[in-house]
Amino acid sequence: MKRDLDLVRGILQWMEARPEGRNINWKIEIPGYTAEQIGFHVHLMEQAGLVFARDATFNEAHSPNAIPLSITWSGFEFLDAAKDDTLWAKAKAKVIAPAGGVAFTVLLEWLKAEAKQRLGLPP
Repeated sequence: MKRDLDLVRGILQWMEARPEGRNINWKIEIPGYTAEQIGFHVHLMEQAGLVFARDATFNEAHSPNAIPLSITWSGFEFLDAAKDDTLWAKAKAKVIAPAGGVAFTVLLEWLKAEAKQRLGLPP
């Protein structure tokens, strides 16, 4: 399964929208994605330090699976950088698509640089 940064962003947006500040129902649904895709990406996001999660992988599973519990500081930093839909579309067109994928740190640095430019701050 390939890493899908749209799904990563969607999971963070879903988590941020929880009024409790955490996932209390242990169920997450993102339109257009299967439970397996979501669980795998939550697993990756925990590895990246974007969320705290609970492992939910069982022996018969086809891929690692995790349930998001809450967003970390780093997760909020990425979400804030990627929140604007126009900027996200630009990042996908200029950074992700030309390379067929991109290192997460490169994407985050590009998003931060674009935000600084929009605010008139030095690079």
